[in-house]
Amino acid sequence: MKGMLHIIQNDPEVPPGNLIDHLSVPHIVHHPYRDGSLPDPEQIAALIVLGGAMGANDDGRYPFLGDLRNLIRTVAAARIPYMGICLGGQLLAAALGAAVVSNRWEELGTLNVAITDEGREDRLFKGIPEAFGTFQWHHDSFDLPAGGVLLAASAACPHQAFRVGDVAWGLQFHPEVTEMIIRDWCAWDSSTSLQMEEMIADFSREADSYGATARRLLHNFLQIAGLR
Repeated sequence: MKGMLHIIQNDPEVPPGNLIDHLSVPHIVHHPYRDGSLPDPEQIAALIVLGGAMGANDDGRYPFLGDLRNLIRTVAAARIPYMGICLGGQLLAAALGAAVVSNRWEELGTLNVAITDEGREDRLFKGIPEAFGTFQWHHDSFDLPAGGVLLAASAACPHQAFRVGDVAWGLQFHPEVTEMIIRDWCAWDSSTSLQMEEMIADFSREADSYGATARRLLHNFLQIAGLR
């Protein structure tokens, strides 16, 4: 539908989470893992692409990823506001020719991220503390594409957020997770299952500031897109 925010959910177990709770604008969620369908770029006012357990170039197992990278490339070229979360950020980097590397800067759990000097001037990070708590769940990480501006970094993963052009952002961290999502992800394998209660406790201690950051990022993105 024209003039709407479109959200791509790549994985049945990686939902929009609290983004939906904070949304007060018309939006539609697409599930290409079911049927491969993606929105027409001409119908997109702004696009959010979520994470997933797959890799950004794992087309053999997930054929829709090639079409999704093409859509992201088209959206970025058309200067349609874009925010990619974890896999969504990696897909933006890959769509624009940068590498996405496995098992390089892995992070799991609630960890701090620091905004760079360029990030302090960035519209998406307006009102976000210079150091803030995030939830991380990634084995892959992105290189910066040509022209990409690094906006945030962490001790373990120096590429936490970048911008390309004026209105396309890639995030490595997860602003959308809830306690239930974390429990679901921890249950994926035995090693993280054993860490579940510790991860939940760490997340709960940061819940208030985490929630404020998540709401502010979404507010800023929708304002940039002219949707609020």
